[in-house]
Amino acid sequence: MRPVHPSVTRRPLHRRALDVQVFAREDGLFDVEASLIDTKSQDVPLAGVPRKAGDPIHQMQLHLTIDATLTITAASSDTLWMPYPEACAAHGNAYARLVGLNLLKGFRQDVAERLSGTQGCTHLTELCQILPTAFIQAMAGSIIDTREGDADGNPPFQLDRCHALRRDGATVAKFYPRWHLATPEPVPTAS
Repeated sequence: MRPVHPSVTRRPLHRRALDVQVFAREDGLFDVEASLIDTKSQDVPLAGVPRKAGDPIHQMQLHLTIDATLTITAASSDTLWMPYPEACAAHGNAYARLVGLNLLKGFRQDVAERLSGTQGCTHLTELCQILPTAFIQAMAGSIIDTREGDADGNPPFQLDRCHALRRDGATVAKFYPRWHLATPEPVPTAS
């Protein structure tokens, strides 16, 4: 990673590591294991107890099972390291409220409605936000066709979702010529 100001001396303060792993199950479902780990580079007092540098401040996990329609069929969480043990783990089974949500249909908004603020844990709820793109990345090219588009004649899902894959751009012209647009499609205006 390139430093913002390479000529300035820096010292590390904090690290947040996010990890998402997706597994295909024999029964046709998928398991997602997502984790968030925060560490400090110096000792810090937490709830009156010193936490050593490098020991997690937070270590939290989400466990999901997802079906072929990208709907969550099972969900739970674990909090292994936390600043306030008596309080942090007291959200109980709040993340079971993810069951029934679809990763591609209003997922982030639904998570906010069900688990924001005091309804859940800030860190676990934030971790939920990366799940749709991480899961799609796991499926891309193997479960989801990223070359030909869908049966209804729509282009592959990833086109027009980022600047590199603009349908009127050079990348799409080169790697997805069937879906390239010589001129940008007009943006619909509100009536």
